[in-house]
Amino acid sequence: MPIKFKVLIACFLAFPAIVFAADGTPEVKPATPPQTAESAPVPAAAVRTARIGYVDVSRIGTESERGKALKTLLTTRKDKLQEKIDGKKKLIEKLKTSIEAKIATMTPQQREARAKEFQKKVEEFQKLAQASEEELMSLQEKETRALFEAIEQAAVAHGKTNGFAAIVVKKELLYVGSSVDTQDVTDALITALNQADLKK
Repeated sequence: MPIKFKVLIACFLAFPAIVFAADGTPEVKPATPPQTAESAPVPAAAVRTARIGYVDVSRIGTESERGKALKTLLTTRKDKLQEKIDGKKKLIEKLKTSIEAKIATMTPQQREARAKEFQKKVEEFQKLAQASEEELMSLQEKETRALFEAIEQAAVAHGKTNGFAAIVVKKELLYVGSSVDTQDVTDALITALNQADLKK
């Protein structure tokens, strides 16, 4: 079941803006005043380039220790639930075989009673299967949300420390202009998450 992730925001910095003002053209031009530090034009090199980091969330899920632990947890829980479901299914199949073997010798009342018994077992099996699926989905949602929050915290810390204007999910990065400095920070976040887990 695909789990969608939202954009990770490390921090937003105001992008520098240069406002150009055009004077009207008078008939008599006044003498040009000497330029001061405030009125001097800003050289292109002085304009700060925005740094945007991007992260591959799927790699974090498969390569970080926390992501691997989550996969193991879900797989183990799924196997246990499946084992329980399979056991219940075998009991139903056994009951069905037993009823079919004796149905020819049963009275109408006995057939009706056995049919109700079988139907009850089937309903119990269906409820078990549904409850197991809901339990697994709930666990997956809870643990995935916790992992995402950890990724977000690591992104915020890394972004602030390294001067990023923002850190986003890689798949959300559709276009980047030439004036923007982009960097893949996936490895850095994987390292940060692993180190954070070691400190626990």
